[in-house]
Amino acid sequence: MLKFLPLLSLILLLHACQAPIEEKTISTIKTNKIIGGPCEGCEAIFEYGEQALQAIDTLPGFQSTTPKLKITGTVYQIDGHTPAKDVMLYIYHTNRNGLYEAQPDAIGWGKRHGEYRGWVKTGEDGQYAFYTFRPAAYPSGKEAEHIHLTVKEPNKNEYFLDEYVFAADPLLTDVKRKNLANRGGSGIVDLKKEENIWSAKRDLVLGLNIPNYPTTEN
Repeated sequence: MLKFLPLLSLILLLHACQAPIEEKTISTIKTNKIIGGPCEGCEAIFEYGEQALQAIDTLPGFQSTTPKLKITGTVYQIDGHTPAKDVMLYIYHTNRNGLYEAQPDAIGWGKRHGEYRGWVKTGEDGQYAFYTFRPAAYPSGKEAEHIHLTVKEPNKNEYFLDEYVFAADPLLTDVKRKNLANRGGSGIVDLKKEENIWSAKRDLVLGLNIPNYPTTEN
């Protein structure tokens, strides 16, 4: 019987090695799911350079361009109630001619997104704010005025949310409103005049209507 012991030990060793490999493979498959699906240009969220990200940012052109715009809100976790900390937001938009105006020395995605872009990072209360100006629609006049938005939360890949669009924009037709995906919640905002600046509020819910977003049931 002793002659079978080496063979039995080898079988047990192989079985012990295979279990972790199989478990790791399953874990890798889950991890490799791209949250939010493909997103060209979402990597621009990492192009903030050496600036220390805060909950408030002022975009280039704010002081010199009208109408001035302030966007505020709170970022919540998937439950829609708990403020989300350390969440990065990246926005960019056109100039007042409807073009993504880039500086001559622009690098990376700044060449395509233009200079009117900014980054914030939420604190314990999940709040954020941007100061910028209202962008114009594309010269074609087929798309409503909008501000692009990308989000990056800890331990997850970056993904895009619905653009900020303005409720009173005549280009935002009923058909376009119905076709909005509401990623992170509705992007339609109402503008209110506060002295010399227009303000808009939009709260964000991480994972809401986002494909492949992990939940506790996964």
